[in-house]
Amino acid sequence: MILIVALNPALDVTHHVPGVDWSGVNRPTAVHARPGGKGLNVARTLRSIGAEILVVGLVGGVTGESVRSALSELGVPAAFTPIAGETRRTFTVVDADRRHAALFNEPGPPVAPAEYAEFRVMYENALATSRAVVLSGSLPQCLSPGTYAELSALATVAGVPTLLDAHGEALLRGAAARPAIVKPNLAELEAFAGRRLSTPCGADKRAVALAAQELRAAGPQAVVVSLGADGLWAATDAGSWLAVPPAEVTGNPTGAGDAVAAGLVHGLVLGRPWEERLRHAVALGAASVSAPVAGEFQHADYADVLAGVAVNRAEAG
Repeated sequence: MILIVALNPALDVTHHVPGVDWSGVNRPTAVHARPGGKGLNVARTLRSIGAEILVVGLVGGVTGESVRSALSELGVPAAFTPIAGETRRTFTVVDADRRHAALFNEPGPPVAPAEYAEFRVMYENALATSRAVVLSGSLPQCLSPGTYAELSALATVAGVPTLLDAHGEALLRGAAARPAIVKPNLAELEAFAGRRLSTPCGADKRAVALAAQELRAAGPQAVVVSLGADGLWAATDAGSWLAVPPAEVTGNPTGAGDAVAAGLVHGLVLGRPWEERLRHAVALGAASVSAPVAGEFQHADYADVLAGVAVNRAEAG
């Protein structure tokens, strides 16, 4: 079983608009509401590819109940600790004409020490039957930036590998806990490195490679960087690779990184070699961009991209 931690889940609302007028009235042609946030996007993707999963996390209020019931309807197993605060919402506006998407994320609710302590007991119990843990997304208010480091350390004691997808201090402190995989995007890696890693033509692969190795030296066993249309850069103890989709995909990129995380942790549990993990992760990420909402994809799109992904080995990691 893959255990997915969702400390700051959300109800994701996506509006599709043909040509957004940011100073006028807009009438969406389609509206989708789904349980979301990074952890739940990972969970829904894993469920779609047949992985055995369990979501654990924190929910509260009317929105929290909507998230809980929606996951149940989707067949996603979940065990949430109730909190007094209201679970957040996120809004995505997809401009069909310009092929752009704007994301608006509400802050998470405050979490009391007793609420987190109750969650932690549930988490430790679930580790006993877990083969991997995904720690993904932002933290709600009042939780320490070291929360992911603590949860990763608990998993390590239980002999369970972790994948971490976070930003800022939560990334830095979580990486020091030596997770199996850390998955930053380019902006998050730039924030860690303190310098630009891109040019007007895209990611600077040499600069990305150096920064990925610097992050890996901070603790994680492997670093996989999401480069958007440029694919994935992986720095591991077995070597370094660049994995690139066969063509640029247009659509809604929200949640593409979460689909990548799902592919990586699934490959970890299945024992796939790094080349295959990256191939499937790239294909899932690209297929999710073609879907109207985060956390979903068409299996035909996944198969089409998978057949054309190029994985090239670079210098030793």
